[in-house]
Amino acid sequence: MFSKSKINEPAPKSADAAKSAVPEAPAAKIPPKPAGDFKAAAPKAKPPASILSSDLHVTGNMKTTGDIQVEGTVEGDIRAHLLTIGESATIKGEVIADDVVINGRIVGRVRGLKVRLTSTARVEGDIIHKTIAIESGAHFEGSVQRQDDPLTKKDAAPKAAAPKANV
Repeated sequence: MFSKSKINEPAPKSADAAKSAVPEAPAAKIPPKPAGDFKAAAPKAKPPASILSSDLHVTGNMKTTGDIQVEGTVEGDIRAHLLTIGESATIKGEVIADDVVINGRIVGRVRGLKVRLTSTARVEGDIIHKTIAIESGAHFEGSVQRQDDPLTKKDAAPKAAAPKANV
């Protein structure tokens, strides 16, 4: 059932160890690779934010994993990582982003982990957030709701299962 382990046996005497030691083979030399064969992966720089200028009018939805700065007018939904709404900007639609900074006007729902309304912000719609900051002077008309995960849409009422027919 149990076997004797060699761990607890006394170590061989130094003379015995010298006899039983196997001479080491010389290390094989590995030729160095030329410098051109391998390039270290440089960390990718974060691309700059996409900017929609003040003379641009967009009709339709926009979706990106990057950052967007809106200075013009958008009629549609926007989804981004960081969304900055400029003072001259107007958005009519739903806004979903990790970080939302509102300096201009939004007519529609805002969903964000961090939502900030500056003193020049004008929001007409509901805000669903994890954290929110509203500066003095901001105009806000709607409701505010805190959620741990405001970026995912949750159905208001669960759908009932269709009744099964007996055949």
